Amino acid sequence: MRGKDSGTTMENADAGERLRHLGSRRINDGSIGIIDTTLRDGQQCLWATRMTTGMMTPIVDAMARSGYDMIDFMAPVQFDVCVRYLKENPWEKARLFHQHFPNTPLRGYCRSKSLIGFNLVPDDIVETWIEQLHANGFGVVGTLDALFDIDNMTLSLKHAKKLGMYSVAALVFCESPVHTDELYAHTARELIKRADIDAVMIKDSGALLTPDRIRTLVPALKAVIGDRPLELHSHCNTGLAPLVYLEAAKLGVTQLHASVAPLASGPAQPSVQNTLRNLDLAGVATEIDSAQIEQISDYLHDLAKREGFPLGQPMEYDLFHYKHQMPGGMLSNWRFQLQQSGLADCFDEILEEIVRIRAELGWPIMVTPFSQIIAVQAMMNVVGGERYGSVADEIKMYALGHFGKLLAPVEPDVLDRVVENGSKKIPIECKPLQPAMPELRRKYPHLGDDERLLRYMFAGDEVDEMAAAGPLKTTMNGGAPLENLLKALNDRSSVTRFELERGNTRVAYLRTNK
Repeated sequence: MRGKDSGTTMENADAGERLRHLGSRRINDGSIGIIDTTLRDGQQCLWATRMTTGMMTPIVDAMARSGYDMIDFMAPVQFDVCVRYLKENPWEKARLFHQHFPNTPLRGYCRSKSLIGFNLVPDDIVETWIEQLHANGFGVVGTLDALFDIDNMTLSLKHAKKLGMYSVAALVFCESPVHTDELYAHTARELIKRADIDAVMIKDSGALLTPDRIRTLVPALKAVIGDRPLELHSHCNTGLAPLVYLEAAKLGVTQLHASVAPLASGPAQPSVQNTLRNLDLAGVATEIDSAQIEQISDYLHDLAKREGFPLGQPMEYDLFHYKHQMPGGMLSNWRFQLQQSGLADCFDEILEEIVRIRAELGWPIMVTPFSQIIAVQAMMNVVGGERYGSVADEIKMYALGHFGKLLAPVEPDVLDRVVENGSKKIPIECKPLQPAMPELRRKYPHLGDDERLLRYMFAGDEVDEMAAAGPLKTTMNGGAPLENLLKALNDRSSVTRFELERGNTRVAYLRTNK
């Protein structure tokens, strides 16, 4: 497994330059660009990231003709699902789709200084991750850090810029006493100064933005980012995201993240279709080909019906969402897990405990990894009977700064309990991580750095099992022809009788009134 040759590297450097020019043009002419999230966050939120390569390939040509500014394609969770569940090589997948999108850059993500899992990784692993994104077809990298640790974010953003990639600082939105407009402006200003980022993204993973807040946040950011594009990414858990998008467009946001319905709404992004209608009515220009979008949408509806995947539906406004701030997909999974454990009656109490823990721990943002960590601690506090009587390892690591500098201090009495009752194996002082790539290269001398990273990220035989599944399957398993025929006939209520004869075999289909 080896990355693409220098040709791809040059193409991605060109993609970075093209996007810089495109962003400047949009700022000058007031048009809005659309960044498509269908293949990543849309299907992650609604279909648990279970779209195989074969499910994606029928729409890539239409997507390439749609007029998107870029394709949001992979974050670490896509690598996780590809290797563990789909048995697909994510690097091979990236190289394939890079070929399908010669003029539309692919976007990858770096979650600060961690990849798969919660723990931070050495700097050379982060730099190699960026290099392999670049070598395997990604022209854009977005970096986020839930603690707003500028030192941690700067590493990957500077390295991406050094390689000629288009670098985006993804500032995760949160509603709390510490996540002020001033914090967002300060973080953007520092990342421009230290990493020369190309764009800033408001990443509202928790669907917390309101029209009122966007009216103050966008001007605060635009005042410090100068001629750099400002992106907006939100989710529809509260039903407000389409209105927030429209308000943001009026305020001068450059690009909006959207997904093609039915892989939109619900816990996913606003739909491309609705976003385009709203922008058109507001007199805001876009460059999206609606005919291509409808073709993609028709295919996704058919795919959902065939595979039993859910369709994105509008959600009602829920004020309590702003208290617990749990991501929508995680909330439903958490409820199911509690039901399976016989703890369904504790659901509301655990949500209230989450609210309390966030305040005590200095208002961490409820995104990976902190949403999972805090939810586990909340359950331990409620079910165990004593608050912080048992402490999750990650809670102690967070409180001691092992994930990065905290925006606000942990309440002293809580910190004392966390340190006292947490694992004694966790050191009080954070130590620098030693480089890991030299050992990986010694251990796997005949592999490329792309597969070495997979070996580092995944334990046991998971990479071997993925490799044993063979090359990517670019077409879907069509199933038995007769089964497909019967399904198609059953879906057409106007067909009451059908006969098929070949040689000495006759198949008859008769619809009954039962």
